[in-house]
Parts: sequence; structure tokens; C-alpha cells
Amino acid sequence: MSANFNPQFAKLGEILIHNGKATESGVNEALAEQKVTNEKIGMTLIEMGFIEEDDFTSAYAEQLGYRKADNFILLETDSTVASLIPEDFARENRVLAVQKSDTTITVAMEDPEDVVAVDSVKRLTNLNPDILVAGPDLLEKALDKVYGEIQKTAEVAETIDSITVVSGDEGSQEEVDLSPDKASDEDAPIVKLVNLIFMESIKERATDIHIEPMEKQVYIRIRIDGVLQTIMTPPVSSLSGLVTRIKILSNLNIAEKRLPQDGRFSIKAPGKDIDIRVSILPTVYGEKVVMRLLDKTGFDFNLTSLGFPKQNLGKFKKVIKQPYGMVVVSGPTGSGKSTSLYAALKEIKSESTNITTVEDPVEYQLDGVNQVQVFEDIGLTFGSTLRSILRQDPDVLLIGEIRDGETADIAVKFALTGHLVFSTVHANDAPGTITRLLDIGIAPFLVGSCLNLVMAQRLVRRICEKCKKEYTPTNEELALVGLDPKNLTGPLYKGEGCGECRNTGYKGRLAIFEMIPMARDLRKLVFDNANEDEIRQASLKNGMTTLREAGLARVMDGTTSIEEVLRSTVEEL
Repeated sequence: MSANFNPQFAKLGEILIHNGKATESGVNEALAEQKVTNEKIGMTLIEMGFIEEDDFTSAYAEQLGYRKADNFILLETDSTVASLIPEDFARENRVLAVQKSDTTITVAMEDPEDVVAVDSVKRLTNLNPDILVAGPDLLEKALDKVYGEIQKTAEVAETIDSITVVSGDEGSQEEVDLSPDKASDEDAPIVKLVNLIFMESIKERATDIHIEPMEKQVYIRIRIDGVLQTIMTPPVSSLSGLVTRIKILSNLNIAEKRLPQDGRFSIKAPGKDIDIRVSILPTVYGEKVVMRLLDKTGFDFNLTSLGFPKQNLGKFKKVIKQPYGMVVVSGPTGSGKSTSLYAALKEIKSESTNITTVEDPVEYQLDGVNQVQVFEDIGLTFGSTLRSILRQDPDVLLIGEIRDGETADIAVKFALTGHLVFSTVHANDAPGTITRLLDIGIAPFLVGSCLNLVMAQRLVRRICEKCKKEYTPTNEELALVGLDPKNLTGPLYKGEGCGECRNTGYKGRLAIFEMIPMARDLRKLVFDNANEDEIRQASLKNGMTTLREAGLARVMDGTTSIEEVLRSTVEEL
């Protein structure tokens, strides 16, 4: 190619070759294919895998003499600017307004040469269009994201317009029905707004709702697949009404705004029966509300669907079918500990086995299992309940969490007297779980005698199947998780982001595990009151797979990403 190469006088294929993004043979092959399909050469090159969409967009922008729209500009577009162009027109003409000034409006277009569309934008906005070139797939994602936000904002704005503070005169109720046929136009605006928050959260499979007051607005965020995402930002004036409504539903004191409060209530939605745990905490800008959503409609997980690798699944099944001893699962709040134990109960449940659980709260309802809900306020504690259960002739016992010495002592005695005990503790990893049990106050000889298996776990997000694409990680990315490029056995994947996954690239989660079956040498270390590092080294020698290694195995098989493993695990030093 000439040093005086001018892209505005060149064909698209020539520009791609000049930029080093395509080969001459690849372009010729695409030209031959184009004669059959009659598609544009750029789309043909992309479909045949010779170039990426970003390469095409850059070359096309050079050819036309325009700037290229990057991902950030498109996907972080201000919805108030985008709304200057009606959605129907934007989708039909493949155009998105991304920025504006007093005299100009910056628009991203798939075809900047569409003079009719450009002229229509000028007439619609009374501003001069400044055009950016965008690739078709990226533009489609941006249109879905931005106009989806506009629709939600419009619905929320309509609800907020006539908000007034709820006084609490409507009385308390324990269950709220969110069925469409139960809603009416006469419902108070604040009630409609709260219902809208619940419906959006349930639709998006959220596990938590956060209502967070700041100086100028309220952030309402929901936790989807373990990550918080903002769904709306109503004004500060709506906070008092929102909190009061939630307090009324939870039977809390609406007059008390200086102290933390905890409550609960249930809601019904189409096909869903949700138990909601409420925590209210005073902050400098007002009361913050966090609500935990527990789906009571049934438990449909099993050990395989949770993500157990084959080599660990066999070990786990063998241990949970032992007649006595203790199985302890550890991890932070929301890491799926209880779900794993429920799946274990489901695996061993039979007509000949009496299974009883003591939980706070009961997260899932299992048929054939006797489940007891702890109520601290009336004296129904873990300790008092467990003492009563001993007279109920249990074979298998699940203790929701070992929190103190009393609960730990009873759990150990159960395990040493012919019962199989499942429980959870808060610890960072599997070796740390053993030292945590010792810290709670259990004697080393008891811990060493009763433990059958210790397992730590984390949840990582699955790459969305709808927008999953192969990609080549940089050496820096691989170095962050200690992967050698030579050891890669196949392609790695990431999610591009689509409407199905709220443009996150992830949908759903799976667990990764760090498992320690208690072999004889490990029991001896515990008897001798060994420190955590000694237990870790012995476990690694016995073949323990660390959480980081388990996560990387899921990266290698294309289930999750390097980014998720870095977010969920720490490097073993």
C-alpha cells in the first residue's frame, strides 16, 4: 500500500488490509461469497470470521470521514438525551442520540449516509446532528439498554408524580398480593411504587433489594447473581413514604427513625410466593432499607446442577451418606452454603430417615423434611430448639449456622452420638473453617473426632449463553490468575452483553468448592492443635483443590470468566 494512502478514496477491503485487520486472500474469499449472498462486504467478512465488528466499524468510519462511537459512549448514554428521539424512529432508522449541546446533538448511526434519517433527526430535535459510526450489534445492544431504561423511568415518574407521605393509618398486614388483577387505579402512589420495586426484583431473579438514601436522590438497587445493579433513582422526597410503607408491611414502629429495626412479611406474585426479611438502618441521609427475598415456592436444585465437578461429587456423596459425623460448609453471606446443604438433604432423604432442620430463616421448603424456624424474640433459639429436637429421635440434623459455643457444643454432641449433622459457619476457606470451629470454643479432640468433611464455597456468575463469544485474553489477564498461555486447552469466553442478561454478559450462577475430607493425618493435626497454615499444607498434599483452582477450571471449560474468578477468590500465597 502507498504511504499516501487515503481511506476516503479506498474500498472497505483495502482499508482493512491497510490497517492489518484483514488479509488480501480473506477479502477476496469474502468478495466471492458476497456475489452469492448479496450482503455488504463488511457483514460478509464478519460472518466469515475474518474480522471483528469493531474492525469493520473503524474502517467504515475512516472511509466516510466520521468518528467511531466506542462502547462506553453508547452503553452509558444518558436516557434523557436518547429520549429526544422516539424509540420507534430510533429502531427503524438505526440511530441513537448520545450527547447534546445548545446547538448540536451527537447521534450514533449504523449508516451515516442515510441522509433522510439525518434530516429527520434535525427536524425532530431542532439541533444539528454530529454523526458517529456504530456497528450493528453494538448499536442494537445500546438501543435495548437505553430505551429499556427510558420505559422504566417513565413508569416510575408516573408513579412518583403524586407521592405523599403515608401516615400508617392503613393498618398492618402480613401478606401483600401483587397479582395484576388485585391492583387498582385508586391505589396510593407510594403503594404502586413499592409494588413496582418488588415486581421488577422478582422478574430479574433478585435476592436482595437495597433502598439507599443519598443527599439528592434515593438509589434503589437489586442484587442479581450476587452483584448489585441500580434499577431506579427516585427523589429524596419519596424516601419517607417508601420506608413508612415497608415498616407498615413489616409490623415495625413507623415513629422510630433513630434505631435499627428488623421485620418480615410475605408477598404473592404470579407463580411466586416470596418471604421478605427487612432490615432498616439509620444513616446520615435517612433510613436505609435492605430486604432479602426468599422464594418459598420450592427447591429445584441438586448436587449436579450446583456445579460439583465429577471428582468432588463422588467424595461428597460418600461423606453425606455416612451414618454419623459432621459436615460443615463455610463461606460469606450469600455464597450458597444453605443451598448446598439442602441439595445434600434432598440426596439422602428417604422414607426410613428422620431429617430435622433448625434454621433462621427457613430459605426453602423441602417435602419430607421437618423444618423449624428460629424466633429469638420468643425464646425459640438455636440452643433451646436443639435440646428439644434431641427428644424427637432425629437421624439427620441440619443446623442453619453455628454462631456460638452453645450451638457448637450441641452440634458436636449430636455428631458424636450417632447422628449425621450438617451446618454452616462464616470462614474464608476450608482450612480456616477448622480453626474457626476451634475459636468458637470446641475442644480440638472433639473437632478432630466429629468432623467428616469441611467445604468452603463461593458463587461465580455463568457467562450468558445468548451473547457468549470466544475471545483471546491478554497476557496481563492470564498473569493476574497465574495462567500460562501454553497451558490453555481451548478458547476462553466472555459475554458481550444483551437484553437477556441486562447487558452484563452473565446470567445465573454456579458454585466452586474447596473440599477437605478429614483423613487420618488431618485429624492428628487437629488433635495437636495445629495452626491454619499447617492444616492447609497437609490438605494440599492430600489433593485439595483451592477455590482459585476450582474457579480457573470453570474458566477453562467456558462456564465463567477470569474477571469472575478474580472477584470471588484470592490468590494462594
